[in-house]
Amino acid sequence: MDWGEEAARRLTRIAEAASLPGPGVTRLPFTEEHRVAMGIITGWMEAAGLSVQMDAAGTLVGRREGPAGAKTLLIGSHQDSVPGGGAYDGIMGVVLGCLALEAVKDRPLNVAVEVLAFADEEGVRFPTALMGPRVLAGTFDAGTLAMQDRDGVSLRDALAGFGGEPDGLAQMKRRAEEIAGYLELHIEQGPVLEREDAALGLVTGICGIERLELRFTGSTGHAGTVPMDGRQDALVAAGRFVAEVPGMAREWDGLRATVGMLKVSPGAPNAIPDAVSLVLEVRSERDAERGAAVAEMGKRAAEIAERTGCGFEMEQTYQQPAVLCDPALSDVLARAGQGDLPTLPSGATHDASAMADLCPIAMLFVRCRDGVSHRPDEFASAADMGAAVDVLARALVSYEPA
Repeated sequence: MDWGEEAARRLTRIAEAASLPGPGVTRLPFTEEHRVAMGIITGWMEAAGLSVQMDAAGTLVGRREGPAGAKTLLIGSHQDSVPGGGAYDGIMGVVLGCLALEAVKDRPLNVAVEVLAFADEEGVRFPTALMGPRVLAGTFDAGTLAMQDRDGVSLRDALAGFGGEPDGLAQMKRRAEEIAGYLELHIEQGPVLEREDAALGLVTGICGIERLELRFTGSTGHAGTVPMDGRQDALVAAGRFVAEVPGMAREWDGLRATVGMLKVSPGAPNAIPDAVSLVLEVRSERDAERGAAVAEMGKRAAEIAERTGCGFEMEQTYQQPAVLCDPALSDVLARAGQGDLPTLPSGATHDASAMADLCPIAMLFVRCRDGVSHRPDEFASAADMGAAVDVLARALVSYEPA
């Protein structure tokens, strides 16, 4: 069988399990579209000879038993999408995991294997994410079950209505000593592999994320009567800082820094801005470097504020530590890739970041056209997906847990 072409066919089919007409895929957790997708994924798992069940968190689990007393190797990703998203993000990893197990269906393995199709990674319907892996890792906050979607439906009620067990989540924590590790295959969602003309890449780690609110304060006045000299224009100060962010980020290898939100007060065309708040997001695979970069950016912002006669404050609003991929488990993928896999960090968060609290993790990226993701034109070729199936299949056959 041409595994890449089969992956493309399966992804085309499951893309039809979407809730909005027009281009793109919209599939939110615990919806009718999710239920249809579960039926399709069940068929994939059964074709690979797996026994299938849904756990209390709505994760679909396909299991192949291993030798007596063997540990379990987990392979997973998510089935949900962003609104109007692509047909590959998340769900491709589930497809490729099933196909790799189908490819080695008649070959002995040294471990039991489970393919996990998580319900909610994107955090679109409810203001939380990564519920499935967090439940398995024992890090899920039960308080989030009270969170509601736009229609006032709580996560608890949505999960229960889907056949999950909100009150059984605490009992779902897996025993770390029984788990060999977690593998995730995912589209890169960036341009690096395409630039390197590489079908696949080995992920070194998942970047930590820090978000900060920066506030510049000045003095308002009539835009036509206050002279330019001596103005305390908060937007001028903020703008100068924003313009320096890209250059500052380049001072640290692999660091990403973005200002994506800006609020200006009083927000009138004929009034000098007296207050500007902005959100700075900084990502890095190395937490220490991220912290150093944030400190330097805060210092630079304060200097700009002082030069422009403005006040300045900075407050951290979110932090997620970086997660490094396990060298030994990554080496299994590297050897299966026959020494031809470039390495790169993941700037995006994945289910693997939560699974790292349970067990060693490793990730394999698949090249995506133009580095595009979370859009209808997201695309990975059949040839590249076939190469990923081949690598995963070789890794499964050769893997020997420590």
